[in-house]
Amino acid sequence: MQLFQEQTLKVTNSLSGKKEEFKPIKEGYVGMYVCGPTVYSNVHLGNCRTFMSFDMIFRYLKHLGYKVRYVRNITDAGHLENDADEGEDKIAKKAKLEQIEPMEVVQKYTVDFHDTIQKLNLLPPSIEPTATGHIIEQIEIIKEILKKGYAYEVNGSVYFDVVTFNASNDYGKLSGRKLEDMIANTRELTAQDEKRNPQDFALWKKAEPQHIMRWPSPWGDGFPGWHLECTAMSTKYLGENFDIHGGGMDLKFPHHECEIAQAEACNSKSPVNYWLHANMLTLNGKKMSKSTGNNIYPSEMFTGENDILSKPFSPAVVRFFMMQAHYTSILDLSDDALLASEKGYHKLMEAVKILPGLETGNTTDFDLDGWRQNCYDAMNDDFNTPILIAHLFEAVKQINSIKEGKSSITEEDKKALQSSIDAFIYDILGLQNQQQDNSSQSKALDGVMDLLIDIRNTARANKDFGTSDKIRDELSNLGIQLKDGKDGTTFNIK
Repeated sequence: MQLFQEQTLKVTNSLSGKKEEFKPIKEGYVGMYVCGPTVYSNVHLGNCRTFMSFDMIFRYLKHLGYKVRYVRNITDAGHLENDADEGEDKIAKKAKLEQIEPMEVVQKYTVDFHDTIQKLNLLPPSIEPTATGHIIEQIEIIKEILKKGYAYEVNGSVYFDVVTFNASNDYGKLSGRKLEDMIANTRELTAQDEKRNPQDFALWKKAEPQHIMRWPSPWGDGFPGWHLECTAMSTKYLGENFDIHGGGMDLKFPHHECEIAQAEACNSKSPVNYWLHANMLTLNGKKMSKSTGNNIYPSEMFTGENDILSKPFSPAVVRFFMMQAHYTSILDLSDDALLASEKGYHKLMEAVKILPGLETGNTTDFDLDGWRQNCYDAMNDDFNTPILIAHLFEAVKQINSIKEGKSSITEEDKKALQSSIDAFIYDILGLQNQQQDNSSQSKALDGVMDLLIDIRNTARANKDFGTSDKIRDELSNLGIQLKDGKDGTTFNIK
């Protein structure tokens, strides 16, 4: 069933700064590229939010009936420390620190990335290309840009000439910046700089003798510029002009701005029709930062092994928490917010659990068609997941009302409601039902723990501290932490 013919989807296009009706280049087909991770460390939570946002978009487009080619790359070379043209390659630097090969670093953190996003229930992209697998394509693009006069070679490095490009094009149109303002606010080049202008960026960098990752090129041994990699991979698999390019808000400038300039210089056409950007994730009201300690990794949230949150949170709860905010808005993560999301998630899943067993009647006291349309209207309004979730809780309220005998639903409408709820919760939001299906095992564990806590309390009352300490220590070795408080002893599974 091709729902896209019945729906009018609007998206916020960063290029125009407006909400626009989405019209794919080829009817029924969508090409979407999203900038993937640079695999030199464990994937952080902010990146996960971006990838989760575009997973939701991918899911919804597929649900509407589009055939989607979703390309999300792996950056495994060329990303320098300061995101510009100076410093060490992030992967090569990590390889030196860990005294392993750069590709061992890449393998280690690519595995971590895939493991983490699998826990968060992200669908795999259609294609997941790597930067190192497309060196030839990058060299060919550089040749074309040089031929058209928008780049220059210096001492084995090739730089994009922003000033020359801007004379007949609009560099800065995505981020809303003017080149003359950028020039006015930038320090002048020193005698050691190879660039003609501070705004110029590297398409190819000469590899110094100590640089580990290097490839032969017409300009000598070197490595590609970070911005160029995405241009090569996106256009190879989606064409010179494709529908959607996504990524985090932090990539809008300079990364995505440079992508546009490279593609236009090479192909004389705008590469992307709709630029979509996911916003940042903060922690307790502040920017996430490893150096300040205001940081948490996904695995630490799942296990509870951190000093920031009061308990572990399942990947499904974390995903539900993130879906409760619009992808373009800043989202603040805190213990209170996660606890509230966990309650909401369980309430939603409990309603899903009781829906099949509801008794049916001759009438439906619920505008099912109107509710379903409201859900689609929310998603068609730039993928507004928080509004969709609000409508899902309207259905939860109705389900509970039917369960209590205060309203009724027909068998046919119950099946339709079940189908719609499953589609919105599982297919589109990508949630998983990670409630305790093994509730009998959970009750058994609670019973065993109550017994052990009671035995320990008796031992402490009898001043048998050897026994009480042994119970506490052995449970700790099993990953179960006892907490003694004024209201008694509780336990937490790490």
